[in-house]
Amino acid sequence: MTSKPAVRADIPRAGRIVVKVGSSSVSGVNVGQIGALVDALAAAHATGSEVILVSSGAIATGIPFLKLDGRPTDLATQQAAAAVGQNVLIYRYQESFDRYGVVAAQILLTAGDMENPTHHSNAQRAMERLLGLKILPIVNENDTVATHEIRFGDNDRLAALVSVLVRADMLVLLSDIDALYTKPPSEPGAERINFVAFDDDLAEVTFGDIGIAGVGTGGAGTKVAAAKHAAAAGIPVLLAETGSVAAALAGASIGTWFEADAAAL
Repeated sequence: MTSKPAVRADIPRAGRIVVKVGSSSVSGVNVGQIGALVDALAAAHATGSEVILVSSGAIATGIPFLKLDGRPTDLATQQAAAAVGQNVLIYRYQESFDRYGVVAAQILLTAGDMENPTHHSNAQRAMERLLGLKILPIVNENDTVATHEIRFGDNDRLAALVSVLVRADMLVLLSDIDALYTKPPSEPGAERINFVAFDDDLAEVTFGDIGIAGVGTGGAGTKVAAAKHAAAAGIPVLLAETGSVAAALAGASIGTWFEADAAAL
C-alpha cells in the first residue's frame, strides 16, 4: 500500500485515505447513513489502508437534544449544541465500528491549532501514532471553543488541511450530490464534470450550495477550494455522493476527480 492514486481504479491501493462527510449526511433524517459509511471505512481499513474520517455534524446532532427548532445563530448556543452533539456523534460512530472490532479516536481541532507550529506538530504526531496503532481517527472542528473569527467555516477546508498534515495519498469529499456540475444540478442545462485538471480554473462553473439548508455550512465552492488546496499539495481528490462511498473507495468510475499537481508528488 503506498502510492498516490493516478485514477479512480487506484483508490483501493492507496495507503492513507482521508474521507470527509458533512453534517447533512450523518444527522437528522440521514443519521442512518452512518452505518453504511462505517461499513465502507471498515472495509478499507481491513485491507490495510490507513483511514482518517473528517466528520461534521456536532452542532446538527446536538440540536434536537437542546430542543431547538433549528440551527442556532448565536455562538454560545452553537457551542452548547456542539458539546452535546459531539458526544452523541462519536458514540454513534464507535457503536457502528464495534461491529468490525475497529477502535475510533476523537480529534478536535481549531484553525488556530493548524496555524500554531507546536499544536500543528502535536496533532501530526498524535495522528501518526494512532494510525500506527491501527486506530481510526475521527476529526472535527472544535466547535465548543472556536469563535466566528477563527473558525474553519466548513470541514471541507479542514479535511484538505488534515490531508496535507498527514501526507495522505487520497482525499474523498462526500456530498449530497454525486459530482460537481457546471451549475447547480437542479437548474436546466447543468452538466456533470467528470475530471478537473490541476490547472483548470473552472471558470465555466456557477457555484451553488450543497447540503440541506440550515444544517450544512459548505457548498460546491468550498469543496472545490478544498480540493484545489489538496491537489496543490500533490493529493488527488474525489468528490462523490455520501451514499456511494463504498463504490468510491472500491475505485468505481463515479464522482468528480481532481487531478493532483504532478510537481508536488
